[in-house]
Amino acid sequence: MLSKIEAKYIQSLYHKKQRDELSLFIVEGLKGVDELLNSSFVVQKIFAVNDWEHPLMGKAQLTRVSEEELQKISGLQTANKVLAIAEQQNFIAQKPQKGRITLALDGIQDPGNMGTLIRIADWFGIHTILASEDSVEAYNPKVIQSTMGSFIRVKVGYGNLANLLTDVGIPIFGALLEGDSVYNQATIQEGVLLIGNESKGIHKELLPFISSPVHIPRIGGAESLNAAVAAGILLSHLIKK
Repeated sequence: MLSKIEAKYIQSLYHKKQRDELSLFIVEGLKGVDELLNSSFVVQKIFAVNDWEHPLMGKAQLTRVSEEELQKISGLQTANKVLAIAEQQNFIAQKPQKGRITLALDGIQDPGNMGTLIRIADWFGIHTILASEDSVEAYNPKVIQSTMGSFIRVKVGYGNLANLLTDVGIPIFGALLEGDSVYNQATIQEGVLLIGNESKGIHKELLPFISSPVHIPRIGGAESLNAAVAAGILLSHLIKK
């Protein structure tokens, strides 16, 4: 049974200010909670319907709720069996390392895009994302939901990208309309791929850091690609098979 106080507390975690103050976040649904329970994240509470079971559900305090109660505290259009509250793991942004590929995100503000970018990074084995301070928070519930569990394996650090990209000693690829065709680009074993804001692109102050501008040649009539789609295509051509 869910108390009014608990319901209000959970609903408050959909607001960034409260998440930041408590260093907590929400994970919903079977896939996300399964990944969460099998990870190193500390899970504080689980709210689940009666027919939800999990081998690791003893890792946290479990409250059984009705489907109606779960829907009241869910951020989804249709709640999916279970909701968990976990402690954030704050990752301190550091300069990109040699011998690795890092994804850098400049001003990504759409939660769905951010979540998909984290999922794409996970797909390509990229474990670190550097994000500008004006990018959407990685623990936003919509971001977490869009990652489909990939937030477990990909760490997102926030900071001043100009400082983080200074003197890194590895190539910095930037997604630019005037760049070289990615189809002609040799595959890489190290470097940074910089993806810009959904509508404004990469900020002007970051352009001097780009050593290898690349673009995806357009064949049809679409005006643009969203940030996540562009990143996926670029990474598929840049990363050494």
